Amino acid sequence: MILTAATMNNISISAPIRKDLWGSIDGKDVWLFCLGNKAGTRLYVSNFGAAAQALFFKDRNGNYDDILLGYDTLSAYQKDEVYLGTVVGRYANRIAGGEVWIDGEKYKLSTREGGYHQHGGENGFNKKVFNYSVNDDENSITFSYTSPDMEEGFPGELQLQVKYTLDDGDNWHIEYRCQTNKTTLVNLTQHAYFNLAGHLNGSVLDHELLIMAENYLPVNSLQVPTGELAKVGSSPFDFLHAKKIGDHIFDDHEQLNLSKGYDHSYVLKKEASEILNKVVIVEEQVSGRKMEVFTSEPAVHFYTGNFLNNAIVGKQGAIYKERSGFCLETQHYPDAPNKPNFPSTVLKAGEQFCSKTIYAFSLMDE
Repeated sequence: MILTAATMNNISISAPIRKDLWGSIDGKDVWLFCLGNKAGTRLYVSNFGAAAQALFFKDRNGNYDDILLGYDTLSAYQKDEVYLGTVVGRYANRIAGGEVWIDGEKYKLSTREGGYHQHGGENGFNKKVFNYSVNDDENSITFSYTSPDMEEGFPGELQLQVKYTLDDGDNWHIEYRCQTNKTTLVNLTQHAYFNLAGHLNGSVLDHELLIMAENYLPVNSLQVPTGELAKVGSSPFDFLHAKKIGDHIFDDHEQLNLSKGYDHSYVLKKEASEILNKVVIVEEQVSGRKMEVFTSEPAVHFYTGNFLNNAIVGKQGAIYKERSGFCLETQHYPDAPNKPNFPSTVLKAGEQFCSKTIYAFSLMDE
């Protein structure tokens, strides 16, 4: 099913959550769901990887564009290596060395070349077929998956729920809940790539960004945090006052050179809690679209699609190049198991992990 503004507008606003069979994997049906609200916004998600496949939102002239990077087909998501719109876990981002100590025992995690664990491993949550439950009254879908003990090297059976809700105020709510029967590690995120001008409209370098963080985490050559909490100061990493993403992305700065752009976690002022704090504002002047990010997480990872390339063919034949989208991944710090000064990512048996994020969409003031 190929989604365009025209096909999106054929769906009744008042209809319950729609689902279309997208394919099957190992005998399990994979569906593409549509959550629509009274404002006309449409969010398309799948139970494969809990992927957010498309998000149609109006511009200042009332025209709808799809502002998420993604693929038209399930087979493309099966081959995807850049996590377009998927949930990432059991541990988002990187863990150096691939070995962790938990409750006095050493566990060997799956690793990439270079000797680090990334985004849940070779077959992380982004490649799983989730069970699902639809709630039309809430306009929400809850995806669930049970990760078996020692999957990708992580101890404990982990029961995960990811709930997506689209409200009539154009807020996309994401709620994570999980529990384990054995002490383990948990760090989850949504890896959506946004382009507020529309996914067909090229670079995001002219988007204006504000990140409410005074510190960020510098990385080493493997893009693993060094452990330092660096002041953004007057560096290219200072987004305390809104500026264009492209203003300093090409500066000759060691951290930008290591990552080919922005690919860094920003330290938020509040530790993880049930309280949602506004942490980011993004605006796109031409369309007039605005996005705000609220989260209970202690960090947001800002990534500018540095490793997208001309081989990635997205929806409607779009060629996703570097800077075609940006990610604002709310999460805990990368490599926390190896950094005692970082907030813990340990989840013990009998405890429940809870995390909430909201991507709020609106139009800029004229």
